[in-house]
Amino acid sequence: MLNVWSFRIYKVSLHRFLIKFVMNKLLEKLGGWYFTRKALPYWYVLLFDCFTVVVSGLICYTLDRGATATAHVFARLIYTLCFYLLFYLVAFRLMKTYRGVLRYSTFTDLAHVGFANLMAFVVIAALRLFFSADTWFSWMVPVRVKELGFTFILATIGMCAMRIMVKYIHDLILRDKDTKGVFIYGVKEGGLMLAKSIKIEQPLRFELKGFVSDDNEMMGHLLMGVNVYQNDDQLVEQMKRKGVQTLLVSPMKNKDFANNPAMSDRLLKAGIAVYTINLAQKWDGKSDIMASQLREVQIEDLLPREEIQVDMEAVGNMLRGRRILITGSAGSIGSEMVRQIAKYDPERMILIDEAETPQHDIRLMMARDFPGVKAEGIVTSITKHRRMESLFRAYKPDYVFHAAAYKHVPMMEDNPSEAVQNNIDGTRVIADLAVKYGVKKFVMISTDKAVNPTNVMGCSKRICEIYVQSLDKAIKDGKVKGVTQFVTTRFGNVLGSNGSVIPLFKEQIKKGGPVTVTHPDIIRFFMLIPEACKLVLEAGTMGKGGEIFVFDMGQPVKIAELAERMIRLSGAKDVEIKYTGLRDGEKLYEEVLNDQELTKPTFNDKIKIAQVREYDYDQARQEINELVEQSYLYDDMETVRRMKQIVPEYKSQHSKYESLDK
Repeated sequence: MLNVWSFRIYKVSLHRFLIKFVMNKLLEKLGGWYFTRKALPYWYVLLFDCFTVVVSGLICYTLDRGATATAHVFARLIYTLCFYLLFYLVAFRLMKTYRGVLRYSTFTDLAHVGFANLMAFVVIAALRLFFSADTWFSWMVPVRVKELGFTFILATIGMCAMRIMVKYIHDLILRDKDTKGVFIYGVKEGGLMLAKSIKIEQPLRFELKGFVSDDNEMMGHLLMGVNVYQNDDQLVEQMKRKGVQTLLVSPMKNKDFANNPAMSDRLLKAGIAVYTINLAQKWDGKSDIMASQLREVQIEDLLPREEIQVDMEAVGNMLRGRRILITGSAGSIGSEMVRQIAKYDPERMILIDEAETPQHDIRLMMARDFPGVKAEGIVTSITKHRRMESLFRAYKPDYVFHAAAYKHVPMMEDNPSEAVQNNIDGTRVIADLAVKYGVKKFVMISTDKAVNPTNVMGCSKRICEIYVQSLDKAIKDGKVKGVTQFVTTRFGNVLGSNGSVIPLFKEQIKKGGPVTVTHPDIIRFFMLIPEACKLVLEAGTMGKGGEIFVFDMGQPVKIAELAERMIRLSGAKDVEIKYTGLRDGEKLYEEVLNDQELTKPTFNDKIKIAQVREYDYDQARQEINELVEQSYLYDDMETVRRMKQIVPEYKSQHSKYESLDK
């Protein structure tokens, strides 16, 4: 008996399995036939809609009059419904209900179907009531207005249901085991557009499971068929309940997400992947958002910062049609300067760098992205006076952006003579030639390490500032003949630059650690390279000469916390942070002004003018001449001693040169 029941249970289970298997295969076959096509021909859709209207009319007439009455006038009723169908066709044409791709149907498409059917019903009902349309032809069957009304309702339901069903089957067919359930942070235009874009992406990577909102009033509401959740301490728990391990950030919420470290920390600690759309420009609220633009969030996206407003149109007007010379054009800052300036169609760009391979990459980039801009890619050192003069003589630049410099603190601590020769003497060569050949403006890129310097690199940049500022004053005072205006820009670390801690940390995490931080309390200011370059361009073009522009770098970042967040962001386990001690010449914190410097406001809230001590040009030139001559003797201690004489506030830290301060 037990065996009989077991066999019956097995038979029923097998029967259910076979039915489910056959249905799935049938759906796959149908889906494979339809969804591998670009779109169903529009006249298929039109035929279905017409069929739905006629069948709806038959059903409503039969329900109201009975099957017997319908059978007696069946042929004439079909003719009558086809006549009324003409008005539906006109409405379909006006609303273009059959032009959309069914599998991508939206609420707007369904609304168009409803409006088209309502339009046809109103016209037919009006003709029926006021012009006795049902008596126009002898073969017509009188159809009551209520029957016409129910035909409109039933046809609308049928047509919308068909579109929803096709869309559902499409999503069902394309969904696979790799499709991730996601929440979207943002419930306004950006979030809704992002939600729509992930639904039509092929293959389907994401399945919408919910929205996240900062607005308490949205909590508990449904949006696009899913719940809206509050952005609070319970968000991670809500996501886990829904089996969601991914959050997509609307482009309108990028700033809010970056300025909410508590939210990002909760998500990262829970192992939730975060995706964002990094747009080159602020989203205008109208442009299309493509799911293909989504990328996993980077540490740069998580650093709190305020939006920087720069009048790039005014900058472009000053650079358009000009000859621009950029030193250090293959470096992090220089290469971004090249890209931003090239957009404004300068007459010619003279790009100088001594790093051959990166310079070659810049040449290829210019040919690919800016084929209409004449660009000269030159491999040489800015310290070669004859070579530099030949370039100034040949191209006669209008603007010079001087970004070339040795910037690595520990390297320059061990090689002070090279810091003097490249940074200081190289700047002097370019500055003097700019005056000689009538350059309108010379913009030097400095660093916050030049403020109260504690290392050779920072001091070398401070001496560069002293030279160009004293030269500008000498021109204004008539001591030096020339028209060049010298402007200095001073800012801190830029994210992603060569030598930045972020690429180093990424590499260390990739190798399994440890991540090396010099000190638990060390902090730094950070700015994105494009933002920094925009401020450089605005300050450089708007400056009148002699200014040292200081950038508002926002809130400082603790490097140890940065390392912790990067480890969590990577998803790596058991990666430790190792404290190695401050390097030679390294500060715990950087400054953009020294104790004696004050600032004045400018044309941009993010840019201030540092009021610094003025130096006599003749004295500065003489001291720098002696320093450069000394550097070629390659006596590190004597070279640094002379640097300290020029910059008395230079006090070495964690360095062999501390003995010179006693």
